[in-house]
Amino acid sequence: MTISRMLYVDDSGAVDHGLIVYGWIEVAPERWRHGLRTILELRKQLYRDHHVPPAVELHATKFVNGRTRISTSSGADTAEWKTLGRAVAVQCLETLAACPDIRVGAVWRGTAATGRTYYEERGQVYQTLIEGWNAEHRAADSYAFVSMDGNGDDPTYFNAHRSLSLDTRHLIEDPMMHDSRRSQWVQMADLVAYSAFTHLNRHSGNEFGWTWYEDYLLGKDVNGGPKRV
Repeated sequence: MTISRMLYVDDSGAVDHGLIVYGWIEVAPERWRHGLRTILELRKQLYRDHHVPPAVELHATKFVNGRTRISTSSGADTAEWKTLGRAVAVQCLETLAACPDIRVGAVWRGTAATGRTYYEERGQVYQTLIEGWNAEHRAADSYAFVSMDGNGDDPTYFNAHRSLSLDTRHLIEDPMMHDSRRSQWVQMADLVAYSAFTHLNRHSGNEFGWTWYEDYLLGKDVNGGPKRV
């Protein structure tokens, strides 16, 4: 049995913008420690450059839009937080783009669903995503391990994995849930998902990030770009 991929997944999107997005970062098991070292070195560099402590969570929606203070040196001005947050995001994206051990991907769907129906459809998108992964690994006679942001309270993701036929299942176990505050991998997956969202949802408020995916992640994307499902 060959485990060929470790996948770290996070979601993005918004009901009011009619978008569902999942982004991920992946690494081969034998290169996992090398990929992690790259991210940990990035966090040290962010502290040297911007006074962002390695233990501070990088949640893209918050820090890119100046909604949270991630630096010990930044003042109280929200505009300053935004400038800092976007510089940090670009530095992270540059690191992902340059790392030979890391690949990324994203899938998306446009929807008119609202309320509970939106979250049900979001679950359907995740189901489609893992069915695709399962088919790929079945064809290659290899296996993958999936990790996600979350605390396990949402049964959607467990149910999706358990719906795969055991006889032909190549995704090992339920997804492993990680508190993003304690997982550097999941924080990078969150940035990938956010970058895919701004790439797809182009409005004046996020013009700063319209080309982030194209500029930094497109060359690392296993599908050649965000895939509509």
